[in-house]
Amino acid sequence: QVQLAESGGGLVQAGGSLTLSCAASGRAFNYYAAGWFRRRPGKEREFVAGISWSGGSTAFADSVKGRFTISRDNTKKTVYLQMNNLKTEDTAVYYCNAQSGPMAGGLDPTDFDSWGQGTQVTVSS
Repeated sequence: QVQLAESGGGLVQAGGSLTLSCAASGRAFNYYAAGWFRRRPGKEREFVAGISWSGGSTAFADSVKGRFTISRDNTKKTVYLQMNNLKTEDTAVYYCNAQSGPMAGGLDPTDFDSWGQGTQVTVSS
């Protein structure tokens, strides 16, 4: 079983950058597709970015394309989300999750039964 812990959130001004980290435990993680999701105030949890187990394939929500980058280091069992040119509408609690099997065009948050505590990202104007 894979367990995940998010970190790296904080308060940043619009236009700034943050890097989130998702540290995993469990031998199987290196063979799991992984993704970042977020819950904005008053909204449902949504997919943000995903990466295949090898790192060879990535996918992004349209709202973050060109601004966010996802990467992973399987030697450290960690997935990263580099967020640039942050906007106030990026304010949310960010979560990571992982699943076995391929990642198609993205990951569906409804496929996951459990979530960590997430990390708060607040973007001020």
